[in-house]
Amino acid sequence: MTRVALFVDIQNVYYTVRDAYGKHFDYRRFWTMATANREVITARCYAIDRGDAKQREFQNILRNIGFEVRLKPFIQRADGSAKGDWDVGITLDAIEAAERADVIVLVSGDGDFDLLARKIRDVHGKRVEVYGVPALTAASLVDAASRFVPIEGSLLLG
Repeated sequence: MTRVALFVDIQNVYYTVRDAYGKHFDYRRFWTMATANREVITARCYAIDRGDAKQREFQNILRNIGFEVRLKPFIQRADGSAKGDWDVGITLDAIEAAERADVIVLVSGDGDFDLLARKIRDVHGKRVEVYGVPALTAASLVDAASRFVPIEGSLLLG
């Protein structure tokens, strides 16, 4: 059976789906699609934690689906800007998982991940599937993926 590792950049998917469609990403449908006839070796969602009740409820839904939820605290800088992304954490976890998985699935449109996708394909010889909003996914990431799956239609809620 094909072994799969899932990595979801929650902030990226939330904002791109909202901006493109005014809707939400269907994590259950995604899980069903990405894991069909596959053995899940790891499934992680990465988010910034603001500590509110609605966010905790969402995180529990993700855990019930089967995801491990990794959190970083929200950091507000003195100048009013905010800090908080998981690019390095996702990259390290995905490279580590590439040693055990046949397929790495990345849910993000962030072009910074094109280097990760290329490394996993070229150095580790693994397939990389990228799920992203077509209009808001970096072309370099689409090109680096073994397969690009557009977030649209059945992968949308509301």
